[in-house]
Amino acid sequence: MSKPVNVADFRALAKKRLPRIVFDYLDGGAEDEMGLQHNLDVFREVKLRPRRLIDISKRNSRTYLFGKAWAAPLVIAPTGLNSIFWPDGDIALARAAGKFGIPFALSTASTSSIEAVAKAATGEIWFQLYVVHRTLAQLLVKRALDAGYTTLVLTTDVGVNGKRERDIRNGFSMPMRYSMRTLVDGMMHPRWTYNLVRYGMPQLANFASQDVQDVELQAALMSRQMDTTFAWDDLKWLRDLWPHTLLIKGISRADDAERCIALGADGVILSNHGGRQLDSAIAPLEALSPSADRISAPVLIDSGIRRGSDVVKAVALGAKAVLLGRSTLYGLATNGQRGVEAVLSIMMNEIDTTLAQIGCPDVEKLTRDFVSIPQSRESATLSRACT
Repeated sequence: MSKPVNVADFRALAKKRLPRIVFDYLDGGAEDEMGLQHNLDVFREVKLRPRRLIDISKRNSRTYLFGKAWAAPLVIAPTGLNSIFWPDGDIALARAAGKFGIPFALSTASTSSIEAVAKAATGEIWFQLYVVHRTLAQLLVKRALDAGYTTLVLTTDVGVNGKRERDIRNGFSMPMRYSMRTLVDGMMHPRWTYNLVRYGMPQLANFASQDVQDVELQAALMSRQMDTTFAWDDLKWLRDLWPHTLLIKGISRADDAERCIALGADGVILSNHGGRQLDSAIAPLEALSPSADRISAPVLIDSGIRRGSDVVKAVALGAKAVLLGRSTLYGLATNGQRGVEAVLSIMMNEIDTTLAQIGCPDVEKLTRDFVSIPQSRESATLSRACT
């Protein structure tokens, strides 16, 4: 392939470079993967309504959120096991985000520790929390606070692990189990295998803590089972632990978004975990306008964003920013930090081009007047997401 020019090109390169078991972990979704495809389809169905005879000689993609200026309405989303795609993957993502003036969110399931990423990062860093066990969660929150993370992101849509059938068929697990098939596949991808041999099998760095001595805690960590008792009343406990910006991720209903804000959250992230949890869930884009109408706090969104025009559509429908997951991981898997930077450069160029083409020179001035939603889609969205 010649030089990649879009996210789809990076996906193709990542598929070529990674063994199947690893690429399927990155690319796959739950069950029949209808939700994964649906996330993409809803963006394609939203059309843009350009204004003409507008002065677009000067354009601005800068956005302002939580009292700070970002170079674009973008965040690199929290994703786990990133060093399985490229050595020190979390650090590569964080440094790329810092270079482009956007935040990076570190996952609880990262392969570089909270402290290591904070030391290496050059920009704003967020920490995403899975509540596996209350005591562990408290320890992780304290570590993130001490390390200088500005925002805590609570993920709420992984009460139990989704049924990812590609991973089941491939026997994917951490630590990775070797079979003849995986060994042969690794031999067919020598660059990836070389890095694995040189740097070793990635570990869940935040779970390797000297503070975790309790037998119950260790059992929870080894099984990576979430605390299924964590509910609305527990948000106050978390709010009291974290003195900075608190976002709730995994929301798909406007009434849930409203309740999050009432309980002290500073904003919500609409997400269906990239189609990796509940296959028949609505796409976050379908809940966006109703949620933005219902709350005055910032609404962010992820899942299905592959183009700068997708970012423009989301912002026009009420999002303050979007989180990039697979898009930047395809770049990471292809060429490490340089690959991530190339994807971000493409995204930002596409945002700028789209703003020019629709006659909106400032991303902060996007409104729903710039988009058109099919009437059938709009009716379904309102009926499913307003309550």
